[in-house]
Amino acid sequence: MRILMVGHYPPHTGGIANHLDNLVRELRKRHEVHILTYGPVVPREFEKEFVHQVKPPNFFGIRGISFTLLASKKIEKLHREHGFDLIHAHFIGTTSYAGILAKEKVRVPVIVTAHGSDLDFMSKLPLGTYYVKKSLSDADVVIAVSHYLAKKALSLGAKNVYVVPNGVKEFKHKKDKRRYVTFIGALRHYKSPETVLKLAEVFPDEKFLIVGDGPLRNILEEKAPPNVQFLGYRSDIENILSKTKILILPSKREGFGLVIIEANALGVPVIGRKVGGIPELIREGKNGVTFEEFEDLTERFQELLALKKQRKIGRFGKNISKKYTWKNIARKIEEIYENTLCSP
Repeated sequence: MRILMVGHYPPHTGGIANHLDNLVRELRKRHEVHILTYGPVVPREFEKEFVHQVKPPNFFGIRGISFTLLASKKIEKLHREHGFDLIHAHFIGTTSYAGILAKEKVRVPVIVTAHGSDLDFMSKLPLGTYYVKKSLSDADVVIAVSHYLAKKALSLGAKNVYVVPNGVKEFKHKKDKRRYVTFIGALRHYKSPETVLKLAEVFPDEKFLIVGDGPLRNILEEKAPPNVQFLGYRSDIENILSKTKILILPSKREGFGLVIIEANALGVPVIGRKVGGIPELIREGKNGVTFEEFEDLTERFQELLALKKQRKIGRFGKNISKKYTWKNIARKIEEIYENTLCSP
């Protein structure tokens, strides 16, 4: 197959760029895969002929809209040159709508993937609501990374929905002393990093790591107790997790929660808030535990401080993580591609 992916892609960072990077690497073993992403970027040397870009003005409020219009025209041009079998857009909103706009001209199936904040946040914005609903209703197939998002997509007008979770790359297990309680994520309100600071105050003898960056960082650093260390954005997550004994995911909304599987892959138990797609990934008491209120968190955390329990949950988590290899995930997506192309 000849496939065009649309969405954030390296050298961009973030969840969607990481998802696309790993998915594309696996699909390229059997298919020709091109990417259309936000510019300006300098593509990696090994794939520069397959990475295309449009350069919308970098102004808040019009960047996404500009990308939609520019990218739809670019898709038409690229299709004339390469003759794609299908288009797969990632993030429901301005990115997916670029594929929907081009669909009438290119006349190939358009598949869109919902990753989380698109349906949780973008769908609530005035113009975003239109982009989301139009993308979901007009796409040939909608892929959601969790059952939680699949239900949401159906409620917003999607018709043909599949659930395919995120994958996790294979980590090399590193032996290190597990001494930290870790938060990994954007320092934004919906990720609730302040919950970790509050927990650190209750457990002053434990060492906490905050990994990630965002608009709340300065405020959080000012409020943080002395047992909390801020590391900023890090790409070597496996090094962080190899030193972690418990991972905390206190998000107020979360479409999937990839960091849960990443932690499990390295034998780290997880405590996650019972929202969105998190309960689908945490098997209660098996690879982690969930909480609803802060009082629940402190109780569950206290239980997990027992080394024997950490090791037991860590071993179970490793086994669970093996289901989420990119080889398995890519194959599921290939099957969707094949079924879509065979449909009348």
